[in-house]
Amino acid sequence: MEAQKVDMFLMMNAKMFESSQISVVRDVLLGMDESKWVMIQSIDYKDPTTSILISIFAGGLGIDRFYIGQTGLGIAKLLTCGGLGIWALVDLFLIMGESKKVNFENFMRYAS
Repeated sequence: MEAQKVDMFLMMNAKMFESSQISVVRDVLLGMDESKWVMIQSIDYKDPTTSILISIFAGGLGIDRFYIGQTGLGIAKLLTCGGLGIWALVDLFLIMGESKKVNFENFMRYAS
């Protein structure tokens, strides 16, 4: 794929991935053929900023886990009222990393 397209993709989506994952994403995109470009562009990346805001305001209900696609954990968090508040507090520190991890997994699934 063209380096110019790859750089534009990374400028638009760099905050969706961990800094350590950016070089892997770049290498995968550079080695990819053009036919997968549309599919990569159409992936619904979850914004880490949105996930932390959801966690702050509705984390005790598990909505933050539903947002990033972890339905089972969302139901468990909902039924336990955020693990009696402890799980909700811990997720304030973990949810941004989890959303970036989910984004990277989705990217790798569609890229290969």
